[in-house]
Parts: sequence; structure tokens; C-alpha cells
Amino acid sequence: MSEGSRELLEELRRGGLSDPAVLAALGSVPREQFLPPETARFAHQNRALAIGWGQTCSQPQIIGMTLAALMGLRLDSVLEVGAGSGYLAAVLRAAGATRVTALELVPELAAICRRNLNRAMVSGVEVRVGDGRSGAPDLAPFDAVVISAAAPEVPAALLQQVRVGGRLVAPLGTPEEQHIWVLGRSEAGFERRDLGPCRFVPLLGSDTAGRGSDARLS
Repeated sequence: MSEGSRELLEELRRGGLSDPAVLAALGSVPREQFLPPETARFAHQNRALAIGWGQTCSQPQIIGMTLAALMGLRLDSVLEVGAGSGYLAAVLRAAGATRVTALELVPELAAICRRNLNRAMVSGVEVRVGDGRSGAPDLAPFDAVVISAAAPEVPAALLQQVRVGGRLVAPLGTPEEQHIWVLGRSEAGFERRDLGPCRFVPLLGSDTAGRGSDARLS
């Protein structure tokens, strides 16, 4: 592990991440391999970084919070909405997810995502091009669903694709006020837990122009 990686992990610990499995997964994935040359030199900074098409590689603190919310689950199958650079998918695999299905609306970005995963020698990730709001019903139910852009509420199709006993992590709210929520599914329905404030751009789809990715904690 590089000195930059060690310093970043220490910063994340100070920021509240304490789960050894989460920190180990973050430390094992070289973030610079998922960034374009113009931002790769900032890979060890705890901030979102541009990857093109108006998208970002998420802030490591956000990735760590998301991963911590999934710890303790069986992660045989995970759905990621908003594949971006492939960094989150790689971290999910490092944390023990058996299979990750990553959905990306922008075809060019999906191709870069596949290239990044291949370069980092990450297997077990299927990158699909399409509207993430529809999920992947042919592979459902999933042990976990992670959404990387904000909406007022979770699209109904994605809720339906979480198995009983599984969890969904998503930023919800308005452009002015958003929080990251964990929705755990039981036989009785969904229970919500608020992880705190955040700032994400909107979850869009094939009927809208563009699609956003993670910004950073407020």
C-alpha cells in the first residue's frame, strides 16, 4: 500500500469509518486506476473527482459509508445503479460481493468502466448499458442495491428487486436537502435509517438529458 493510500485511510478513520473490513477493501483498490490522467494524481484525496460526461468518481468517505451500511449482509448479488468509473464495483468485490451488476446510462462511460475493471484485474462485475431506474429484473432479487444519484424517492422497480433481508442504499431528497438512507427489507416492508446529509446530482434516465453521480458530504 502506498503512503498516499495510508494517509487517506487515516483520514477516513478520523471521519468516522471504523469497520476494518471496509477500510481493508478501500485500501486494496487503487483508485487511480479508475480515474482519467488529468485527475488520477488526486486519487488519494477524499473528494469526488471528474471522470468525464459530467460524472465523478465518488468521494471515498461516501463509498466507505455505503459499504459500512452493507456489512453483515450476505452479498452474493449486488446491483449498482450508476457504474461510473467502476471504482465502487471494484470496492464491493474487494469487500466480498460475489457478483456485481453495474448499470450505466452513458455507453461511452460504460466502456471506460469495463476497461478500468479489466486493467485493475477485477472480475465478477457485469457492466450493462441502460436506464438504471429499471434495475435488472432478470437477475433479481439482489442482496443489496446501491444508487449513486439522488431522487425524491427510490424508483419502485428498484425496491421490488431487493430480497427480503436485503438492503438498499440511496441519497434521497430535494436538490436543496438530501440524506443518504439505508432501506432494509423485511417481510413487513422497508425500514429506513438516515446516515446523514449529502449532496448528489439527480438520478436521471434515458428520457432525460444526462445523469449525475456522487458529489460529497455536506
